[in-house]
Amino acid sequence: MNFSHAVVVMGVAGTGKTTIGTLLAERMGVAYAEGDDFHPATNVSKMAAGVPLADADRLPWLDRVGAWARERGAAGGVVTCSALKRAYRDRLRGAAPGVAFVHLEGSRGLIGARMRERRGHFMPVALLDSQFAALEGLGRDEYGVTVGVEGTPEEVVERAVKALREL
Repeated sequence: MNFSHAVVVMGVAGTGKTTIGTLLAERMGVAYAEGDDFHPATNVSKMAAGVPLADADRLPWLDRVGAWARERGAAGGVVTCSALKRAYRDRLRGAAPGVAFVHLEGSRGLIGARMRERRGHFMPVALLDSQFAALEGLGRDEYGVTVGVEGTPEEVVERAVKALREL
């Protein structure tokens, strides 16, 4: 697949951003970055303690994610980032014009069950409600696609690739 700019795989915690992002980057033949790696240690500590991040906490993180996406240039790349609010996506677009979003979407029940099963991640299930409360889905005027997370990771990636090709 030839996609000449960065793709941000977004959604609430537990939607499979890391799994889908990794597979999507592999499928596209581009670099991959884990958005959580761009968080300052203070953000990770807050989330691990069950404290939702404030917008001010997210801004330096969003700037780092946006810089990575911009640096990919025409070579493209895939990065994960919750990008829950339109204002966050606008900030990413400001840093990396042309960035496309793949919004991974699923039911609260499905995502909560996935979060309860995963081990070794700093984000507790207790913060899922705050993530859904903050979530603003992609607007019709935003460059991106929404993909359901039901099915295997390979099926989700196939739907994402198909939708991205139609942009």
